[in-house]
Amino acid sequence: MKTLSATILFFLATAISTCFAQNQDFSKLNQFLDSLEKHDKFMGTVLLATEGKPVFERALGYADYDAQIKATTETHYRIGSISKMFTTVLVLKAVEAGKLKLDQKLADFYPQIKNAEKITLSMLLQHRSGIHNFTNNPDYFSYNTKPISENDLVEIIVKGGSSFDPDTKADYSNSNFVLLTYILEQVNEKSFPKILEEQIVKPMNLESTSVFAASDPSKGESYSYNYKEKWVKDVETDPSIPLGAGAIASDAKDLNRFIYALFSGKLISEENLKRMMEMKDGYGRGMFSYPFYERKSYGHSGGVDGFRSFLAYFPEDKVTISVLSNGLNYDNNEILLAMLNSYFEKDFTIPNFKTLALSAEDLENYEGEYASDQIPLKLIFEREGNKLIAKPSGQAATALEPTAPHTFEFKQAGAIFIFDPEKSEVTLKQGGMTFLFKKQ
Repeated sequence: MKTLSATILFFLATAISTCFAQNQDFSKLNQFLDSLEKHDKFMGTVLLATEGKPVFERALGYADYDAQIKATTETHYRIGSISKMFTTVLVLKAVEAGKLKLDQKLADFYPQIKNAEKITLSMLLQHRSGIHNFTNNPDYFSYNTKPISENDLVEIIVKGGSSFDPDTKADYSNSNFVLLTYILEQVNEKSFPKILEEQIVKPMNLESTSVFAASDPSKGESYSYNYKEKWVKDVETDPSIPLGAGAIASDAKDLNRFIYALFSGKLISEENLKRMMEMKDGYGRGMFSYPFYERKSYGHSGGVDGFRSFLAYFPEDKVTISVLSNGLNYDNNEILLAMLNSYFEKDFTIPNFKTLALSAEDLENYEGEYASDQIPLKLIFEREGNKLIAKPSGQAATALEPTAPHTFEFKQAGAIFIFDPEKSEVTLKQGGMTFLFKKQ
């Protein structure tokens, strides 16, 4: 859903592929994960598998932090937008059954939506419809924890209108997959949870996968958390909001079974799998492509409430990687890289998380409002106790971690802030880009 970018790019580099032993040594990866757990950077489950068989899996942290219920490798997590892969499979199964056509127009189902006569189901799957993403609306978080009817949610999507002409470009929109969910229910004459159960869960023996309800750790499920000096429980989105865009819960083992079955031809035809993998403007149908050195994987990331998730498959190596978290206080991409570097026997660094002790007087040097000529974003820095708080315009306030002289980091987003108090400037480094901000 909204809280996590649709794509997480792995580190790109040119390198010669190396052979690796069947029995890899994951001791350094365990040390890496030990460090994350010790410093409250990650709670969740990670998995690596070869040809569908797990070769490394580990759970960290708690399914219920307050009750001190530890997470296990069978703990269920809300997987957010990884749900879109399941929904895409269900749409393509409906196509194979003759119930839908990829070139079928949205107007056959929802003529009241702008450009519905031009929008095809294929465009919905590939985020090329132009339909505005309703989870970007300012009032989204005023109703996301409450049940909503199809009529009311469709009306919200209708009011959102169009962001661009259909099929002129791609832009991520949860609205596309909410509409596909309702269309699936109409042509199958069943609820989305029932369709999911009958067409994927039972045939693939996915014991922990379903449309989520209220979380119950006593049943193997987990709450989600944000880190604010300690792990603080997050709210829970009602499943009637994300539907096929993000309302599925699962565990790492089931996700491995699902994606391996998908790429083994057990769910849809080879032709339709190729349609899912076909990239246009960076978007496939219900999946994305993620490079790692010379290798290429396919999958999806997700985020809903405090949950973060990632699932990908390397077809040539037949390798699955899955990371499910219910508490993240670190850059998720660094976790993915450590896992893949470990599997493919490449070196990586274990973080030590050393921080600097700063006084209130030190922090006062950085306070103020900063603006950049490069991007339309303002940064406000304020001191709260012994913490420096960043308040980017239009975004939530975030506590920064001092890591070096005049240097602070927000590790979840991979953002580094380097201050020059004498020049009244701060440099933001993120995603390989650098932006200079000056105090106003």
